[in-house]
Amino acid sequence: AHKYWRRAMELRCEGGQYLPKPEPRQLVLAYDYSREVSSLEELEALITDPDEMRMQALLIRERILGPSHPDTSYYIRYRGAVYADSGNFERCINLWKYALDMQQGNLEPLSPMTASSFLSFAELYSYVLQDRSKGTLATHLGFSDLIGVLSKGVREVERALVHGKDPVADSAQFTKTLAIILHLVFLLEKVECTPEQEHQKRQTIYRLLKCSPRAKNGFTLLHMAVDKDTTTVGRYPVGKFPSLHVVNLLLECGADPDSRDYDNNTPLHVAARNNCPLIMSALMEAGAHMDATNAFKQTAYELLDEKLLTKSTMQPFNYITLQCLAARALDKHKIPYKGFIPEELEAFIELH
Repeated sequence: AHKYWRRAMELRCEGGQYLPKPEPRQLVLAYDYSREVSSLEELEALITDPDEMRMQALLIRERILGPSHPDTSYYIRYRGAVYADSGNFERCINLWKYALDMQQGNLEPLSPMTASSFLSFAELYSYVLQDRSKGTLATHLGFSDLIGVLSKGVREVERALVHGKDPVADSAQFTKTLAIILHLVFLLEKVECTPEQEHQKRQTIYRLLKCSPRAKNGFTLLHMAVDKDTTTVGRYPVGKFPSLHVVNLLLECGADPDSRDYDNNTPLHVAARNNCPLIMSALMEAGAHMDATNAFKQTAYELLDEKLLTKSTMQPFNYITLQCLAARALDKHKIPYKGFIPEELEAFIELH
């Protein structure tokens, strides 16, 4: 590399007139505020500083290929990964944040490269938090690190919806993006924060919920938070789902406990399939209807595994009202009600 850079510098000086490189608009934190060398003397000095030489390579690649070329962000992320492997997480995070901003500014929403960046952050943050809890790492990972990436994740969802991405055609990529975001929320719940930061966290979650994103099978974020399949997003473990902490946070930020997927399953149905009594109780305390039926006329209670203790510990009648029983009776006996009762009551009966 040094040999060809020297040759390029000599070509710039041919004819007795130096051809200057364009001045950068601003120096970049991720590159440790480095600037491209502009003389043979500066170039020779790089030999004694391998780290600065690597920053030069990133600077030159970005100038020549431009930020929209996939190789530009790829090699920034690669250099960050090398820093992470050597334990320099701060340099890694700065480079990855810069690459993510570059990707979101130049690639289309839900790009696999952008999703890969989000996943790398989730895996790195999970590793740092686990090792710090064991006392083996002194690396400081604070609220601002996690909320910054989570906010960018919400922005990615907003971009996808604004650009009119087809939720069916892009279902797999959209589902993966939402799953990674939920893993970031899972990790954020492990970080102590001030009342102001707690408010910022809830504002960010509210922004996400306001988008009403739908994953595969029409799952809402609450459906995903109670589903064990959300656990697997990459090669390395991050968060574990179903997650009571994530469910409670989503509910507190306005998630609808009676939302439906394409088969009319509520989050309570999904939680029942996963045999999670604590999460089912949290959903019912938030107003979820235990006797709501799916497209196959099954209630969540009926989906609980008969062989497990879970079913015997649930007390469905603690959460079923006389109004619920009346609604089911109307449906069971096919009694006509549309047009005879207020519309809000019609919706309530259809829920059952």
